[in-house]
Amino acid sequence: MSQLELRQDNNGGNNGNNGNNGNAGNGGNAGNNGGNNGNNGGNTGNAGNAGNGGNAGNNGNNGNTGQNGNTGQNGNTGQNGNNGNGGQQNPPAAPAASGAQSSSTTVLIPATAAAGGISMTQPPATATSYYKIAPSQAITFGWNMTSVLASPTSLTLAAVADNGNTYPVGPTNGIIPGDATQVVWDIYSYQQNNPHMPLEQGTYTLNIYDERGAGAPRRGGFLSPFNGLQFALYTPLSYTGLADGWSCPQCDAGVMSTAAHPAFVGIVTSILVIFLSGLHMLRAGH
Repeated sequence: MSQLELRQDNNGGNNGNNGNNGNAGNGGNAGNNGGNNGNNGGNTGNAGNAGNGGNAGNNGNNGNTGQNGNTGQNGNTGQNGNNGNGGQQNPPAAPAASGAQSSSTTVLIPATAAAGGISMTQPPATATSYYKIAPSQAITFGWNMTSVLASPTSLTLAAVADNGNTYPVGPTNGIIPGDATQVVWDIYSYQQNNPHMPLEQGTYTLNIYDERGAGAPRRGGFLSPFNGLQFALYTPLSYTGLADGWSCPQCDAGVMSTAAHPAFVGIVTSILVIFLSGLHMLRAGH
């Protein structure tokens, strides 16, 4: 075998897969992922010596240097492709398509913006409203938001009793969408479905706050926690007819109290004196 057959210039010989997959020269240099696998008459130096330091083509390593073997000219130099003399240079891979970017809305809140608040529309916050815990006696709470620039994600409504017990308001465990302006609370249904923590007779305070919680600090443009409405709940007594022994101790006590009042006694005495005086004058005239 002649020396001519032993030397293979890498002119047009190296073909890289993405620039990393070794050298495939004419006559047998076959790289796989940057390694050297002699294939079909690989590199032979002096009478068939395997080339020392063979192919280490990884992202453009320089050439095959065997002992008296193949010496590639300018070897593999390139990224994404072998760039020998006359070799092929693969074009750079196109960047992977990115997924659709989610759009978001940015709200600019001036430094001078006032803190947001709640203005009740139903029932009026100027007086305490009384509600009976009975069938078909639902409570409707309505409100408007004022000075709110950053719309809440959600709202939480809770009724806090005088003893500190807290009850969720509404059909969805007290949590409603952030843009809601009204909720209907069926207190009788709640009473039936929650025997472990029933509603008590007494006064309650309505709390409304956003996803930041009941203790969120006041902040310009954001909804401030609200606790400015009081209402009362009571449970009616069952009906008892007169024939079933109904009586009104309070009524009897009221009559007796009125009869014993000094003013009442004075009025009755004055009327009696006037009547008797008039009767005496009529008799004297005759």
